[in-house]
Amino acid sequence: MSITSQKMTLEEYLNFDDGTDTYYELVNGERVVMPPESELNRRIATFLFAYFLQQGISFYRLTMKTEIVVSGSRATTRLPDLMVLSEELATALEGANRSTVIADMPPPMLVVEVVSPNQEKRDYRYKRSEYAARGITEYWIVDPMQQIITVLEWVEGLYEEQVFQGNEQIISPMLPYLELTSEMVFNARR
Repeated sequence: MSITSQKMTLEEYLNFDDGTDTYYELVNGERVVMPPESELNRRIATFLFAYFLQQGISFYRLTMKTEIVVSGSRATTRLPDLMVLSEELATALEGANRSTVIADMPPPMLVVEVVSPNQEKRDYRYKRSEYAARGITEYWIVDPMQQIITVLEWVEGLYEEQVFQGNEQIISPMLPYLELTSEMVFNARR
């Protein structure tokens, strides 16, 4: 992950196009190059996308590689592995020339981050506070290294967490009908 030295405003970042397929996050005004996902992380995110489709969530409410503007000491955007959008947010994104959830749009219902090696602090600490400040109702941290899934529910401005592993059924306040275990998610690589 490399960081550019030039500070950018959110508007400059949203208008930035280097003509490549490189993914970036804007972190406190600095453009950060996002490395390619590991195959395991990509498979886990794809498995969850397909599983949520099978559970009846409409395809247009599921998105991968959609960025979201969050609060930081300066302009910050994040690029979650997977988001479940509300009908209202899906409608707000229709026709947008960039797949970005901006500050005046409603937050997504659910954000999933699959932890990458050496990025634990980013997903467990920084994004947790940024997503809470953005009012995201539910945030999943899927950690293939520790083989745990942490489900964070936004309650009165803070996240309350439950950790699931092995054959424990994942309890999701936003998706109460799930019959999904951590083991099913981490076996997605097969």
